[in-house]
Amino acid sequence: MAEKKIKITQIKSSIGYRLKASATLEALGIKKMNHSVVKVDNPAIRGMINTVAHLVKIEEVS
Repeated sequence: MAEKKIKITQIKSSIGYRLKASATLEALGIKKMNHSVVKVDNPAIRGMINTVAHLVKIEEVS
């Protein structure tokens, strides 16, 4: 069974937000604006996305 994957793209800068936001982006592997990463959709990643939901865009990948 194939695992669902999601593409996470940073669309807004973390400057001016709490340090936790930029640390979460770094933990997700996002390095700069408009940078995207593909991750397996699981509860841990979803929790990280919820922390920085105002800074990222999420898309499902086939």
